[in-house]
Amino acid sequence: MIRVKDKINKQAKKLKNLSTRLFNSNSLVLSQSTAYEVIAEYKQTRVRYYASPNRQYKEPLVFVPPLAINMAIYDLYPYRSLVKHFQNSGFDVYLMEWGQFNYQDRFLNFMSFINDAIPHCIEQICQHSKSEQISLHGWSMSGVFVMLYSALHPINPVKNLIVLGSPVDSYASGYIGTIVKKLNHLIHKSLNLQSKIYSGHVPKQFIHTPGLLNALVFKMIDPKGWLKSQKRLLLNLDNRQALYEHATMGHFLNRMIDYPGGINEDMILNVWLQNPLKKGAIQLQNHYIELKNISCSLLVGAGRSDQIVSINAVKPLTKLTNSTDVTFTLIPGGHLGLMSSQASANEFWPFMTHWLKQRSSKI
Repeated sequence: MIRVKDKINKQAKKLKNLSTRLFNSNSLVLSQSTAYEVIAEYKQTRVRYYASPNRQYKEPLVFVPPLAINMAIYDLYPYRSLVKHFQNSGFDVYLMEWGQFNYQDRFLNFMSFINDAIPHCIEQICQHSKSEQISLHGWSMSGVFVMLYSALHPINPVKNLIVLGSPVDSYASGYIGTIVKKLNHLIHKSLNLQSKIYSGHVPKQFIHTPGLLNALVFKMIDPKGWLKSQKRLLLNLDNRQALYEHATMGHFLNRMIDYPGGINEDMILNVWLQNPLKKGAIQLQNHYIELKNISCSLLVGAGRSDQIVSINAVKPLTKLTNSTDVTFTLIPGGHLGLMSSQASANEFWPFMTHWLKQRSSKI
């Protein structure tokens, strides 16, 4: 009789948790609980400052986020937060927050960030931290941002550069790489089509993508991962932490931000389709940017099971700079998991912290 009652109570608990997840999911979201101060604003960008409670290193760690995502990925859970991890490891942390883009921002492109917003914010960070040098972290598209910023401005404050899950040889990125390589080949069969697509004159309104579409595409790229997460929730409805984590990750994935048309032009039509970074350089407007201009300490990482930017797409960066201190490592998880998973927190975060401590100045 007691066993039957326990089963009924367990099923009632599962139904209650499912109802909460479906109809009151915001009450379960745990992200962005770490306190911060906004120390600078520039156009739509804000710079967050997370002070270390026990600062031990002079150079702050600066996170440059990719576009489309919200900032939750850097402070996902109170017990598994990347900014909090580095705060507690003795580093002051700064995070650039891009804000909410919309259709009016469709003309923003790579140069808007690597030659305007990022240099301006870094200047403000150096002044605020009273440090002439910084460590710079970029993941996914922002990894491309930070490497191009460092290459475009050879004289810069970057002492240590961390690039994770960023495409350098896009054609080597699994089935996605095969598709973009074939598309580029088809485009080059027609001079008329080639001039229209690669001329830089594609109307930005046609390639500007809203946040809802970005969220849908992100899930479609890895449908198995998304389905597994839904199945895991249904099998663990009586586990309150699993419920919180599923709602928090869902809140992150469902609230993506617009990709400006100019960004899509540079990222998709240039970086992915034409694959110029494989040879170590890229043409952006009137700037020819060469990765060999990077000479700081460099940590390059790739997700072991990344279906979007594979290991072979990331690794070539290790051979294209003039850095004499280059480290390459594999990270547990896929494109999102390498940033946020428990396995990455257990294995990669300590590795990255040790790497950074060895190359930072003790106070």
